[in-house]
Amino acid sequence: MNRMVSAAVILTAFLLVLGAQPPNKIGIITKGDRAVIAIPDLRGTGDAQKFMGAFNDTLRADVAASGMVKVAPKTMYPLFVPQQPSDIVVPPAPAPQPARGRKSEAIPQPTNGGGRWMADWSGPPVQANYLAFGYTAPQNGVLVLYGWMYDLGQGPAPSSNAQVIGQRYLGSLDEAGARKVAHEFAADIIARFGGESLFGTHIYFTSDRSGHKEVWMMDPDGKNQKQITHFNSISVEGSPSPDGTKVAFTSFVHGNPGIFVFSVDPVRDLRFYNQGASVNSSPSFTPDGKQIVYSSSAGRCCRIFIANLDGTGFRPITSLVSIDTEPKVNPKTGNEILFTSGRSGPQQVYRMNMDGADVERLTDGTGDAGNPSWRPDGQGLAFAWTRGYAIGGWNIFVMDVASRQYLQLTHAEGKNEHPSWAPDGRHLAFSSTRGGGSRYQVYTMLADGTQVQALTTQGSNERPFWGK
Repeated sequence: MNRMVSAAVILTAFLLVLGAQPPNKIGIITKGDRAVIAIPDLRGTGDAQKFMGAFNDTLRADVAASGMVKVAPKTMYPLFVPQQPSDIVVPPAPAPQPARGRKSEAIPQPTNGGGRWMADWSGPPVQANYLAFGYTAPQNGVLVLYGWMYDLGQGPAPSSNAQVIGQRYLGSLDEAGARKVAHEFAADIIARFGGESLFGTHIYFTSDRSGHKEVWMMDPDGKNQKQITHFNSISVEGSPSPDGTKVAFTSFVHGNPGIFVFSVDPVRDLRFYNQGASVNSSPSFTPDGKQIVYSSSAGRCCRIFIANLDGTGFRPITSLVSIDTEPKVNPKTGNEILFTSGRSGPQQVYRMNMDGADVERLTDGTGDAGNPSWRPDGQGLAFAWTRGYAIGGWNIFVMDVASRQYLQLTHAEGKNEHPSWAPDGRHLAFSSTRGGGSRYQVYTMLADGTQVQALTTQGSNERPFWGK
């Protein structure tokens, strides 16, 4: 990509391959000691029970994936599971000791409450700090969840101080409604530990499962996968607007790669004017959602441009004869851009001001680097990098912009590329061939490289972009 011969052709090939870009680096998470929460399976009454499998799977997965707490294994739980606060009782008082000199038969005392005492959950073998419990019930055609969370450190007797959450949640009486209330209960749990739920966000990605590369979207847990484009061509690089109402992407439907902007709900073409060029690609929105930055071969290949949402008012930001692509505007400040460039040789990650001034290289020049993604706080980034390894040996890295300190998150598990930060700044989506073969799938992980989860399985899926 750093070769200047036939730059437009090279960039077009780069877009077609959609896999030769390097992984990113993200901000470093301090793991520390996390509180332990017990989440036993909740039950439902009547027709609600048939949806509790989906409910319980969703609740546990959301809380576990948050990285804020550890979920105690269910194999350690007592047999009795409380469904409401009245099910948790005070342990009996110790038996009175006989007066001195008197003999009395020992009265056996229970050693545990079988799940009815707070100590059953805070002591061995569960050793949890918190307990989430509740039940669901159908009421007038609506699924109602009654959910509680107790701080077990406030025991042994349940008290008002022990109740951290006591809330009612409403959903439709079906599996979708069960997942909705599970997401909402999980969001409240995560918030109590200072985290942010990803429920309501979406991951946009490219998939060839329909026979052509099209832009798709899905929930952060991989559910509700939905095809956005139906061009029967190559449509890639889906990038959502900050408010989640639009998605910009690159498509070859008219021959040369061009930029499109669609509304998401309903899906319709909002018409983006593509200036005359062999390549218009890699679009992304500015933080205010009013403009788009992109790469274009107009005039010379290839420069970073900025334009209005309809493509008018376009102007170049970079001016060197090099291949500049993958621009991303700082989501916090809106006044600087990350981009990939071959201006110094092999492609590297750069930063510059919005007017193109103060260009600086962030990666050290070894290997190839690309796919930059800003951390939501604007102080770190994730990217893909070979860092001097064999060509194609991409891995995901994260970097602190101020110190240039970086951390490698993936190691020797296929090609790992195109990282994208979640809105919470604690998770990353990325594409990888770690499953074997040449097909990519979309994964998520915490920003320390742990808790890797596969989200896609059908076809080849790549280039994720996390947004609302």
